[in-house]
Amino acid sequence: MSLTKDRKKELIGAYRRGTADTGSAEIQIALLSGRITHLTEHFKTHSKDHASRRGLLMMVSRRRRLLDYLKRVAPQRYLDIIKRLEIRK
Repeated sequence: MSLTKDRKKELIGAYRRGTADTGSAEIQIALLSGRITHLTEHFKTHSKDHASRRGLLMMVSRRRRLLDYLKRVAPQRYLDIIKRLEIRK
């Protein structure tokens, strides 16, 4: 099960930069982080699900690329998003 429609709307509302913003880097990172968290919980009970693990690794690398882009283009927005999502320590 992926993100529900309500959870997705909630994340978009929390991380959007303007009223019409639905696809900025911050929103994409937040949505990927939600899916990554869900899959991480899934693997605690289904440790041999290698097909889903491949998908998880692809999501992590996509999030990494988006974070690198944000760090290069807008360093302050990068710092804000990693603090809000508690990605880095």
